[in-house]
Amino acid sequence: MAMTQTELLHELEPVVAGELDRHHRVAKEWFPHEYVPWSEGRDFDGPYGGKAWEEGDSKLPEAARISLIVNLLTEDNLPSYHHEIATTFGRDGAWGTWVHRWTAEENRHGVAIRDYLTVTRAVDPVALERARMVHMEGGFQSDYTTMLGQLAYVSFQELATRIAHRNTGRASGEEGCERLLARIAADENLHMLFYRNLLKAAFELEPNQTMRAVTDVVKTFQMPGSTIEGFTRKAMIIANEGIYDLRLHLDDVLMPVLRQWSVFDKTGLDAEGEQAREELAAFLEKTETTAARFVARREERRARMG
Repeated sequence: MAMTQTELLHELEPVVAGELDRHHRVAKEWFPHEYVPWSEGRDFDGPYGGKAWEEGDSKLPEAARISLIVNLLTEDNLPSYHHEIATTFGRDGAWGTWVHRWTAEENRHGVAIRDYLTVTRAVDPVALERARMVHMEGGFQSDYTTMLGQLAYVSFQELATRIAHRNTGRASGEEGCERLLARIAADENLHMLFYRNLLKAAFELEPNQTMRAVTDVVKTFQMPGSTIEGFTRKAMIIANEGIYDLRLHLDDVLMPVLRQWSVFDKTGLDAEGEQAREELAAFLEKTETTAARFVARREERRARMG
């Protein structure tokens, strides 16, 4: 008989404790204020009578600026993400300790990015604040109602976020921006390892349920910032610049994690588990075709533009 979610949470608790110990050993303490060039700061218009933001204030290329805004607005929705994982994993024992540690670390990311963007006048602070209000008022609700589904989702999502941050930093052309986003990406990588290792343990406990959860997540995956206003247009600009696109999603996110879980080498699956794996393989094959087509068209456009 398949385990219930409560039984799985209990069985995985020792694994959570072990992963938490490992995380505490390898995570490096860092301070957001050290990554912000405060000496570049100037007063804005308002009570201090400074200078209002103008388009020419930003030194960032458009795609990098858009990607930074998307990344920051995504980080801003942390209260909703905390609610989701705290509701699913609980606030007690090792699970609860991790939930709060993860939330504390993630909070630094939004603080650091916003300070950097504001001080360097990289983005319009008024438009950014209005976008934050709209996005946070919409909240975030996971599409996955099971613990296994949420574990699978964050395993992919944390890695996707790491790659998006690193590539945004490189695209910025700004040494300070790249340094900050590389530091944040290092956190995201450790978060990915935590969740990925938990789901690997879940495969040992419940291979069929876990395979189903992984397949469902891969087939329906959306970044948590997908509800940002104008996200489709923003995502296309980001993809056209090569900061994050379907090719990267498949090659650098989906396939490495799936290989770590050895999903196509699992034995002993029942009929439902095999069905889920077949669906996964078919979806990945279709995604490969779509990704290759996108890259080819992008290269054609770049060639035409000289």
